[in-house]
Amino acid sequence: MVKLNYTLTMVFILLLSSCVSLTPFEVNNTLPTYTKSMFLTPKQAAEKQKINTCKLLVKGRSYVAPIGFTAKNDLRYAANGIDEWVEIDGGNAYVLINYKWVTVGDEGSTQLHIDFDTMQCE
Repeated sequence: MVKLNYTLTMVFILLLSSCVSLTPFEVNNTLPTYTKSMFLTPKQAAEKQKINTCKLLVKGRSYVAPIGFTAKNDLRYAANGIDEWVEIDGGNAYVLINYKWVTVGDEGSTQLHIDFDTMQCE
């Protein structure tokens, strides 16, 4: 019984520790699936601005997402915040500039901080 409890505890800890953050590839592929707004890479945004199909509305917007149970939940909360700010700014697109998970509290919880630009695109 003790061995079973130990095994279950270790599996639970491994599952939680694997959910702390995501790789840049995972973030850039997952976040756009959670937003209603158009996701642009910095390169795409620069190209669209150059040909006047997108206009920068707000540069350097920051948002701290509510803490989720998993990293993907953090991304869902961040996506909601991005969509709200894009709407408030009068845009329809965003450019993810930076993100980081910051440790908060004594229990080691992490919170997702994101920086993005808001754009209006045709």
